[in-house]
Amino acid sequence: MKQVIIDFDAENELSDSVGFYEGRVSGLGMEFERTAREAIRTIQAAPDRCVLQKDGTRRFVLERFPFVIHYVDLPNIIWVLAFAHASRKPGYWRRRP
Repeated sequence: MKQVIIDFDAENELSDSVGFYEGRVSGLGMEFERTAREAIRTIQAAPDRCVLQKDGTRRFVLERFPFVIHYVDLPNIIWVLAFAHASRKPGYWRRRP
């Protein structure tokens, strides 16, 4: 299996979202984090399962939470670019190096 590298900004997004959900309902933030980490393991097991986008990225849509994981399947690693809310600031993460 390829190693997964989570972009620094993406890790911050995940952390901020966990805090947001935890602030709403105790335990919900931890549930969101478990769901996101499980999605990363699913991506790692079969990175080509998600459709290749025109920009070379792939997107994994979380089922319970309105988030999309944007990633690039490179020859030796999987690079997670963003844990993006599905309806806020579309494409903002594309400006990341």
